[in-house]
This record gives sequence, structure tokens and C-alpha cells, in this order.
Amino acid sequence: MSKLTGGCLCGAIRYSVSAPITELRHCHCRDCQKASGAHGAVVALIKRDDFKLEKGTPKRYAGKAASGRTLYRFFCGDCGSQLFGQRETMPEMMTLRAGTLDDSDGLKIGMHIWTNSARSWSYIDPNAKQHPGQP
Repeated sequence: MSKLTGGCLCGAIRYSVSAPITELRHCHCRDCQKASGAHGAVVALIKRDDFKLEKGTPKRYAGKAASGRTLYRFFCGDCGSQLFGQRETMPEMMTLRAGTLDDSDGLKIGMHIWTNSARSWSYIDPNAKQHPGQP
């Protein structure tokens, strides 16, 4: 299997993922809406051991999620692209921003979370799993 690659808008940060991504989640929480400036975040859950920074060092923002847990958001300090997140309590897992992948053909959103805070103009596929909060 060839590894997946991705990076930020300006190219200062590049990464690779050595395991296949099988499903995307769309988070509609208010924090993801604020951070993205849009209707939330589409992420892939991956293991930290499958992720490698190839170039650059992202900046980190620590904030409290709606669950009360600390969530670290990593982004490019030059262009501001959000790249991935990690929970303080689960550093072995990451939420990779799907839009930063170079090629995401074939991937599909299989789950929508925090649908209770989704914007009225945000599309939620009725065929996907849905959770009003954190599953």
C-alpha cells in the first residue's frame, strides 16, 4: 500500500499516513465550527503511530471540548490551515482534517457527530450514522 500524504495550504507542513483511512466523520460541534469558519470539521480517525510529520512543525492550541476534556488542535503557523487534533486523554489517536489530504478520492462521511449543534444550512446525509453529541 502506498502511504497517504497531505499538508497545509502554503506547503510549510507536510505529513504522511501509513495506514488506510476507511471512514470520515463530520463533527458539527460549535468549537469545530468556530475553528473552521464553516459548518464543522470532516476528520479521519487514525492511530498516532500511523502518522508522520515529513516537513515543518505545526503550532498547537489547547482548548476545552464540550465534553470537558482538553483537545489539542494543530495548525500551520504560517497559513493557518488546521491539520489534526488529539485528546489529552487519548494521545494514541488523532483526528486528521480530511481536507488536508492530497488525495481523498473514495472516502465517504460515514458518521455525523454533534448534530444537535449543526447549522441549519449544513447538510447531514440521512444514510450516515448520526449522534446528537459525542458517540
